Amino acid sequence: MRTTRANTRLPVFLLALVSLLTVSLFVIAAGPAAARQKSGSEADELRAGKNFIETKVYTAEEDRQILKLFDGLRVADVSDGMDKVGLTNTGLMSPEIHAAWKDTVHYAHRFIGVAVTARYVPTNRPPAPAMETKPFDAWVGKWYSELSSEPFTALIREGTALVIDDAPDSDVGSIGSNNIMGWKLRGCVGVVTSATARDTDEIATERVPLYFRRPGRGIRPGRNEIESVNRPIVCGGVLVMPGDVIVADGDGVIVVPRAQAREVAEYAQAIIAGDKAGRRQLYKKLGLPEDDSVR
Repeated sequence: MRTTRANTRLPVFLLALVSLLTVSLFVIAAGPAAARQKSGSEADELRAGKNFIETKVYTAEEDRQILKLFDGLRVADVSDGMDKVGLTNTGLMSPEIHAAWKDTVHYAHRFIGVAVTARYVPTNRPPAPAMETKPFDAWVGKWYSELSSEPFTALIREGTALVIDDAPDSDVGSIGSNNIMGWKLRGCVGVVTSATARDTDEIATERVPLYFRRPGRGIRPGRNEIESVNRPIVCGGVLVMPGDVIVADGDGVIVVPRAQAREVAEYAQAIIAGDKAGRRQLYKKLGLPEDDSVR
């Protein structure tokens, strides 16, 4: 009887084992196919282009509040604040990015703003051949409207710092005395570019803060194209994210990541307060009248 009972249970056991093996083989067989399908889908997505760093969006009121914390700060003070939060030597643009003009009485060349970013790239399209004035003007207009426009203008608001990553080796004046005033009219407090600007005499007269690498003379048509707006860029060797705080003065430009901005500003304010107090005492001892740097 024991043998009979064992024999009757054996087919059930074998059936369960066979079923388990069948399922396992199906999973093993299907696994690579599923992986291939997923991999193919991801590849298609990547092939179309994909951004991996998120652009965070801040309200105008949030920008106003953060800018209040930075009021009156210098690049040096902010650099000390960056040290305090563990970001030593972070955010300081190359000294090659410098003020196009300086006001050493009232410091009108200084600015503090919230980053709006844009990226222009060198074009690989042929330049215009020699042609009559009317068709040449039409060619220029078409390039400006279709290839090298200024879509970031719609994002400029009170307190904006426009930061541009431009074609570094092109002698192109993407920034000039006309458009920089238009940006100022919309609320832009200062402009930083990794490359060039033109009409620098007029920009100095207009007293719009500008920080750049060197003068550029050419127009954008035939030289560069707009690549992206309000995406992460590199300017002066530094990552600039939309919404970061930009501080610029005679010492150069520093970029403060938005996540650490409050803590950086609080420490920097203590630094500048101590500096002004100490220098005011020295001014008195030397018989010097107070100026904007100690008020």
